[in-house]
Amino acid sequence: MRYAYYTLAFLVVLLLSVMGFRGMISTRPPIEIWPDMDHQAKYKPQAQSKFFADGRADRPLPAGTVPFGRDSQQADPAFLRADDAHYAGKNADGSFVKGFPIEITETVVRRGQNRYQIYCAPCHGALGDGNGITKSYGMVATPSYHDDRLRTMAEGEIFNTITLGKNTMFPYADKLSPDERWAVIAYVRALQRSHHAKIDDVPPEFRGGLK
Repeated sequence: MRYAYYTLAFLVVLLLSVMGFRGMISTRPPIEIWPDMDHQAKYKPQAQSKFFADGRADRPLPAGTVPFGRDSQQADPAFLRADDAHYAGKNADGSFVKGFPIEITETVVRRGQNRYQIYCAPCHGALGDGNGITKSYGMVATPSYHDDRLRTMAEGEIFNTITLGKNTMFPYADKLSPDERWAVIAYVRALQRSHHAKIDDVPPEFRGGLK
């Protein structure tokens, strides 16, 4: 019987130890057995310093210093993404850009084709007609690029949609660089043109292979 009392007393003490001190806030700093260099001598931003004559801890950059990876001798439009037309698809007044802010070459279009086939064709279809594989799984609202609304849409607005997404379409800014987004748009324009093309649009040397 004595052991039963001892056991009961032990359980009561254990219960009070566990439950009675839960949620208590201590004003004392925790004991650090291994501080792991948490506390080092350092200057905080905009702090004072007795070492320098001007009394400031923050020091100006040495002459000629440039951010890592940039060439100080050449203009860099990507710096701070200052070129709204290139990186946002918009003009200075906020309207969408018409045309392309980059040079469109065969290499650019082929890059756009590659990116389109990976990221766009599953929904919009290989021909841009909205008949991608996802239509077989219930995605019935995918628009066709050959609708007049999208054929006449400003390139900057398409860029904005790729960047930010729209309705059920997710944004692709994390998957396509700005130049790749313009390349995809260039390929979309090629698809649109081919859909409404005439035989006179084909160079004579290539017409023989058409049926």
